[in-house]
Formats: sequence, C-alpha cells, structure tokens
Amino acid sequence: MGDLIKMGAVLYDPRVSVIWEIIRDFFDANNCPIDVNFYKNYAIQVDDLLNGKIDIAWNSPLAWLDAQRKSGENCRAIAMRDTDRDRVSYIVVRKNGCIKNLTDLKNEKLAFGAKDSPQATLIPIGFLHQNGLRPNQDYELVQCDVLLGKHGDHVGGELEGFRCLQNEKVVATAMLDLNWESWIRDGTLDPSQYSILATTSKFDHCVFSVSKDFSEDREQHWLSILFSMSYANQNHREMMDLEGLKEWLPGRTTGFQPLRKAIEIQKFFKETNK
Repeated sequence: MGDLIKMGAVLYDPRVSVIWEIIRDFFDANNCPIDVNFYKNYAIQVDDLLNGKIDIAWNSPLAWLDAQRKSGENCRAIAMRDTDRDRVSYIVVRKNGCIKNLTDLKNEKLAFGAKDSPQATLIPIGFLHQNGLRPNQDYELVQCDVLLGKHGDHVGGELEGFRCLQNEKVVATAMLDLNWESWIRDGTLDPSQYSILATTSKFDHCVFSVSKDFSEDREQHWLSILFSMSYANQNHREMMDLEGLKEWLPGRTTGFQPLRKAIEIQKFFKETNK
C-alpha cells in the first residue's frame, strides 16, 4: 500500500461527498490511498495546500490563480476534466427586448453571479471592459452573491441572475455555456425566448493543483491511476457523470489567461484583501 495522499475539495453541494467517496474507493483499490478534506471555501483550501496540510487541491480557476499568486508561481496544474477545457461564457438577453448589440447595454442594468465567480462575473465583466463597457460607469451592475467563497461552483448566483432577466429587472445576464445548455435541457431556459448576444473568449476551468514540494514520483503514480478511469467502464461512469466529464486530461495553464486579465482589470485580489 502506498503512502496516503491528502486531497482537498470544496463542498459546494452534497453530491460532492458522494463523488469523492467513489474516487477514494477507486484509488484505494489501486494501491494509492487518499484522504479527502472538505472545505467551506477556496481561500482556506489554497492556504492549506501551500502550507502542506494537503497534497493535491481540486481548485477552481480563481483558486488556481490565487495559489500561483501566493506561491510566486510555484504550483503545478496536473490534471483536469475534458469539460474544463475551452469553455466560454455568454451574455444572454431576451429575444423580444431592445438589446441587439453590445453598445445597447450602455446605461442599462446587467446581472452577474457571485462576485467571485469566474464564469458568471469576472470573465464576462472583463470581456465587456475590453469592449468599452465599464461596470457602474457604462452600465449598472446587479450582483447576485450566493455562497461567496465557492467561486461560482454553486450556480445559485448565476441562476439568480437569469431570474432577474426573466423578471425584466435587467436587460442581460452572464452564464457559462454548460449552464445555458443544461438549463435548456431541463426546461429552466426557453431558447425561443432568450438569445446569446455575445460570447467571451475561451477559458479553462477547474484543475488539480500541487505545490512545488509535492514529490513528482507520487504525482505520477497518482496521475496514472486517475487517467486509468474510463467512461467505457460502467463502474467509473457513475462518478464521471456526477462530476461532468468523460475523460481526465493533463493539466494546462494556457486557458487561464482570460481570467488572469480580468482580475487584473478589476483589481480583484486587491479589492478582496482590503
């Protein structure tokens, strides 16, 4: 039996514990025991990763950049889901509304998710800024802060933003492409009533992160087991469906540039550390 590897994950939904119970059993069965610590927010998880209290963190994109910021760019992004790559966010409007292009948003109310949500706030606001629209100067920002600290993993704020659009409290809202698609499938969003006004540049989402001190031999052993999961295997498929993937892929960092630029423009870490 190998040495215990300590994992970290933010508990944003009860199903997270179910997912990690399945993952833990799989790793145990493959001679790589893991122990999972659940966190109420990413800030604590990042600190514990950098302090050596956990070995591997399942980080949001914002938590990844925070870990890099605090470590002097000394963390490694080692794995991610196939669905974490090349995501986009949409600016969504009512089809029968008056908004036909981005310039029409000037002096209007726009809804966003939690203020620490990369996909529903930070990246869309950064996108609008690059198109000449600054929050609370060129448009009024309506913030839907739900479960701060969980970086928008809990879609409550994003959904609340859409409800604001439905109730005509705002003229537009921001949402992740995957949520647009899933809300159409489950009937939450009627595509005959709403349209995509604009699309952000592509970005990457969650990533498994380690600090520079984590043994590369242990990392490679852990990765070999993670990558051996197969969607074709019925025993693996339940967890992969719950976690929203069909394949685990190597981690990459090129897809975090849109978020990095967005937090620089909005001075996010400086504002939150006041």
